[in-house]
Amino acid sequence: MAGRVLARRLLTNQLQRPQKVPAGISVRCLNLHESDSKQLLQSYDVAVQRFGVAHSAQDAKSVAEDLLSKHGAKQYVVKALVLTGGRGKGMLSSGMKGGVKVVDTIEAVGEMSKNMIGFKLVTKQTGEQGVDVPRVMVAEALDILHEMYFSIILDRGAGGPVMVGSPEGGMDIEWVAEHKPDKIFTLPIDIKDGPNKDKVMELAGNLGFDGELKEQACHQMLQLYKMFVEKDATQVEINPLGVSPDRGVVCFDAKVNFDDNASYRQKEMYALKDASEEDPLEVRAEECGLNFIKMDGNIGCLVNGAGLAMATMDIVKLHGGEPANFLDVGGGVQEHQVTQAFNIISSDPKVKSILVNIFGGIVDCRHIASGIIAACRDTGLTLPLVVRLAGTKSEEARDMLEKSGLAITSAGDIGEAAVKAVSSL
Repeated sequence: MAGRVLARRLLTNQLQRPQKVPAGISVRCLNLHESDSKQLLQSYDVAVQRFGVAHSAQDAKSVAEDLLSKHGAKQYVVKALVLTGGRGKGMLSSGMKGGVKVVDTIEAVGEMSKNMIGFKLVTKQTGEQGVDVPRVMVAEALDILHEMYFSIILDRGAGGPVMVGSPEGGMDIEWVAEHKPDKIFTLPIDIKDGPNKDKVMELAGNLGFDGELKEQACHQMLQLYKMFVEKDATQVEINPLGVSPDRGVVCFDAKVNFDDNASYRQKEMYALKDASEEDPLEVRAEECGLNFIKMDGNIGCLVNGAGLAMATMDIVKLHGGEPANFLDVGGGVQEHQVTQAFNIISSDPKVKSILVNIFGGIVDCRHIASGIIAACRDTGLTLPLVVRLAGTKSEEARDMLEKSGLAITSAGDIGEAAVKAVSSL
């Protein structure tokens, strides 16, 4: 019973897809293209479908010819190589439905690729604007006899990594955890000692592997754990982990998340980041060391601390306004970063008013005030600006703003600041 409770908690808390917290805010993390994920798995001796990347229809046909001549591929999978989910049910601007196609011939590979590369793909995640498809991945299509589920996640409650598996793969694993909890198996791992092979073999058996396939599955699970640790991953999810009559145990699809705090020692991984599908303002903010996520409102928010930022947006909404962004400058913010933050916020044409809400615990409010003054003068800011400063050196900071001669509206608390920001529209 305890194992089932752990499984359900893990799968509801740890394996949920990135959620918007609060409404309208997406989670930022390194997101690898499927081809890069597969290449990473291959480098750890984990079996994946053989594949190649193509930038044109002719390149795609060449990849297919190579798969045929070297590996005897009988069918091919052509996938639009974009970061968005729901590719298979998307619509391309070429008129073709679906960004994932299974075809029988090399000519069909070229035809499908021609209708993907250079066109936009619209999915439930992209919105109506869609995303450009600059290239495709062409892989061998393999028959799957059985589909299992396997993942490794970090769990605070377990105090380290946990392997999670199920014989019910190829489907929504959260649904399995909710409706068939007895089909979920977990194996907590001691982060110092690493996984015990006998216990990993037992987990493989619980997933339905036996004989030689059980050995293969155990090997792949151990290699995935090695990758998990060495690459500072927070989650590795294989769904499905399948059995192919030709290749044995194969990881057919992989989702890998990484710890952003370890980016300094994972430079090779982070060099794979593709910012072409991200909002330009978010990319610019990241380069400046700011936590910024664009939203759909018209009141720009500049706050220090994620919790205070979310509370600020809630209060803005409470008073009838709509936040235009989530922007946390952090506790160690410097004057030049405040100026950069203002430049980013004011670059959004939807922003009609700016609200600054700073609590000076670690941060010196005078640095914020200097940054605000410099930003207003550098940008020639004409938008209404409401500023609430509290905490370290806040009185001196408010005095600096008052003596600046700039059109800045002060507020004593966040409720007053929100009201003034909304009424300035």
